[in-house]
Amino acid sequence: MKNSRSESYAAAGVDITAGYKAVELMKKHIARTKNEGCVDDVGGFGGCFGLNLAGMEEPVLVSGTDGCGTKVKMAILMDKHDTIGIDAVAMCVNDIICCGAKPLFFLDYIACGKNIPEKIAAIVGGVAEGCVQSGAALIGGETAEHPGMMPVEDYDLAGFAVGIVDKKKILDNTRMQEGDVVIALASSGIHSNGFSLIRKVFDIDNNNPALYEARAELGGKTIAETLLTPTRIYVKSVLALLEKVDVKGISHITGGGFYENIPRSIPKGLSAKITKSAVKVLPIFDLIAKTGNIPERDMYNTYNMGVGMSIVVPAGEVDAALKILRANGEDAYVIGEIIKGDDGVVFC
Repeated sequence: MKNSRSESYAAAGVDITAGYKAVELMKKHIARTKNEGCVDDVGGFGGCFGLNLAGMEEPVLVSGTDGCGTKVKMAILMDKHDTIGIDAVAMCVNDIICCGAKPLFFLDYIACGKNIPEKIAAIVGGVAEGCVQSGAALIGGETAEHPGMMPVEDYDLAGFAVGIVDKKKILDNTRMQEGDVVIALASSGIHSNGFSLIRKVFDIDNNNPALYEARAELGGKTIAETLLTPTRIYVKSVLALLEKVDVKGISHITGGGFYENIPRSIPKGLSAKITKSAVKVLPIFDLIAKTGNIPERDMYNTYNMGVGMSIVVPAGEVDAALKILRANGEDAYVIGEIIKGDDGVVFC
């Protein structure tokens, strides 16, 4: 790219040489994510990936795409950009694992008001960390400058993941039945949902000074630090569980909370009865509810409340499931059971 430059394009707000520098800076991060499927280097027009189909009868590709929502606003306000990429990966790979699919690769898309190579590289560094945590390769992406459409300090981040699963092993909930048990996997915090409400509650758009005050109820952390905590990635622990336990359904608790997400993994005629007192609600959710005067029903219909993922297993395999999940670093515990009914989710 030694001869590629355009003074006219730069005068219009797009510095293509900055893009080249950003790519060079991010290569060290991308290298960390390489796995056996990678067949080329970054810089081509498409990311190539070789499939190993050994042992699969009917391989099925599973894809998921998402972004980080307005959580990006927190990263911009704090000028901390090395973790938001973890969120982008997590929102995608945590979705496809709900089908039983193993993530293969990920691609990211960054739109920015101005390409500052060091900032872009930091963002991609977070994406790479998310890929390492999920076992996916970062095989490509795109960075686009949008002068005039976005303030120079702003950016948005999204991406998509592709995974694979043998067709016979796809989780389709058809075997779920009354008496099965619902297990919770603890979240790391807010994850990446409900930030539009959070911004209103804490007056984030006006950069409320209270965001940066240490809070005892948050373990000495500030609200801003707590809100920016990266989304937990559950891929490796769930894959370990799928090898040993008869998993009948998995839900990724994202926007819409319990009421929207848990029913997505439950067939008609059944519902999840959740013991509210069993849910380990994180302090940040209590603070949001108290500060914003938000009803409990709305909280459970917006946030994960401390449960990032729910997994349904037979009653007889609960102990084995908890042992495997805990051995893989999860705070896993029982929060309910499957009952007859079409309410989706009921609390007791």
